[in-house]
Amino acid sequence: MGISKKKRIVIAAVVLAVAGGLVYWLTRTRPPSNVLTLYGNVDIRQVQSAFNDSGRIQDIRIEEGATVKKGDLLAELDPARFMDTVARDQGQLASQQQVLRRLLAGSRPEEIAEARAQAAAAQAVLANAQATWRRQRELVAEKFVSQQSLDDAAAALKTARANLDHARQALILAIKGPRKEDIAAARGQLQADQASLAFARRELADTRLYAPADAVVQDRILEPGDMTTPATPVFTLALDNPVWVRAYLPERALGRVRTGLKAWIISDSFPGQRFPGWIGFISPTAEFTPKSVETPELRTELVYRVRVYACNPGHRLRLGMPVTVDIPLGGQSQTRLSAHPCG
Repeated sequence: MGISKKKRIVIAAVVLAVAGGLVYWLTRTRPPSNVLTLYGNVDIRQVQSAFNDSGRIQDIRIEEGATVKKGDLLAELDPARFMDTVARDQGQLASQQQVLRRLLAGSRPEEIAEARAQAAAAQAVLANAQATWRRQRELVAEKFVSQQSLDDAAAALKTARANLDHARQALILAIKGPRKEDIAAARGQLQADQASLAFARRELADTRLYAPADAVVQDRILEPGDMTTPATPVFTLALDNPVWVRAYLPERALGRVRTGLKAWIISDSFPGQRFPGWIGFISPTAEFTPKSVETPELRTELVYRVRVYACNPGHRLRLGMPVTVDIPLGGQSQTRLSAHPCG
């Protein structure tokens, strides 16, 4: 007696369930693969390159797509007003240097001799005023001149004494030279003038915009004649050596991967080629798998974002390019890099 159709369906379902369970068990219990495969997209760092000062752009020397080296001249501002400021500060510095030299040199011998002569002249005037006062006093006593004449002589004598005292103090100051406080103040003013000139020269140097690193000019934002400020980028530079791949590591593989491990990057654009790389960053926090990751087994899992760096001297790996990352695990292939080799 044959088996009914309903029983055959039940038996087939049981067989499929057993086979599925067996496959699942074998998959769960088999040893882990020696290569971990991740999927991601190439990313790059960008620099918004701008001048350190405001002004009108005079010249731009680089076009979009150009490859530049660190230190290459990219653009220049009109330097006229910055050059005038440098010239003004140079004149002020030179003047203050002479002021300090004069103070440090002290009084010249001729100045001291002049002060001595003035003191001697004042002494002579005083002697004459004393003699005149004495004569006027005698004449007043004998009623030959008025009292007013004696008063005038006394005033002249007082003035002569004061002038002599002033001349003697001037001589002392000439011999001693400038005060140390005046010298210190002159030094301070000289330092201020030096700083002002250095700042003016720095502003003049800032009229030239140089490449901060080896890069590719991604966008040329401004043109000659445009006004610019430090907050206005002139170029967008793509730092594409090294590049890095944004990928996502499943939680179950977290313990097998660490920063510095070698990796291989594979792109459909270059069949048969592999680009050497290394694990540069593993996020300390988990997140849900982004929708851009299309592998079915990862869509609902918690993952950890990783960055896989790669040298890109030929600029073949480009922004947004989808790639596959193979990370060798275990054995001699699990080599750790202490620093990236891109130079």
